[in-house]
Amino acid sequence: MKTVRLPDGTPRGEPGGVEVPALGQGTWHMGERNSDRRAEAAALRLGLDLGMGLIDTAEMYADGGAEEVVAEAIAGRRDEVFLVSKVYPHNAGGRKLEAACERSLGRLKVDCIDLYLLHWRGSVPLSDTVQGMRRMQQAGKIRLWGVSNLDVDDLEELGADLPDCAANQVLYNLSARGTEYDLLPFCRRQGMAVMAYTPVGQGSLLRQRAVQAVAARHGASPAQVAIAWTLRGGGVISIPKAATAEHVRDNAKAATLALTPQDLAALDAAFPPPKRKRPLEML
Repeated sequence: MKTVRLPDGTPRGEPGGVEVPALGQGTWHMGERNSDRRAEAAALRLGLDLGMGLIDTAEMYADGGAEEVVAEAIAGRRDEVFLVSKVYPHNAGGRKLEAACERSLGRLKVDCIDLYLLHWRGSVPLSDTVQGMRRMQQAGKIRLWGVSNLDVDDLEELGADLPDCAANQVLYNLSARGTEYDLLPFCRRQGMAVMAYTPVGQGSLLRQRAVQAVAARHGASPAQVAIAWTLRGGGVISIPKAATAEHVRDNAKAATLALTPQDLAALDAAFPPPKRKRPLEML
């Protein structure tokens, strides 16, 4: 399994950082129906078996229901999982932040969240959020902190705290490439990992001829091509969601799919990279 190293505050040039799988598992829309929860948890456990040891969730997903599914999936296997969750913007400051984290810890049935992210920017000043994140680190409630859906100007606002921001989770796939113009290069210069959510475009990419043609050349699925594309340059963690065993196994194979220069050229022709700054896309 490919890996990505997350910064942990160690000065640049010195050994350090936290190594995590480049291919993880998302949980958006999990936990919404009680009748599906057992199968969803089983799918996440299978993903762990296949090496996808990073699981991403959020207090927003099914009003905490997805975190409860994750808790069932990782019961007895906490040491195998790098656990990521996210806090609502309106909970991202002061005592609200700490209370939200405690609620997530309770639903997840763990003592510590490995990476805790601000889900998107709201009215709470970033400096207040960072101060709260640091307090929770000191208390042992979270290991690392990061952000989601923040653009370059937002990240620059972090100032001296920027080196300690471990990751930025953004919408990134073949049909949403605007981040390549400046955000991805900025994050790479900072040593900050990028987490790509919705790497298969909510299924829309699976029907695109260019993606299907590349898949046919490799005897792979279109989903594997779309996911492998997000992993092609390093420094990106892809977090597709799968709720069935078949889907999980299909996603896992993307980690070993090597796209050729011919493949990448064909995909660039069908989905051109950005030539100018675009507003940050998000779902």
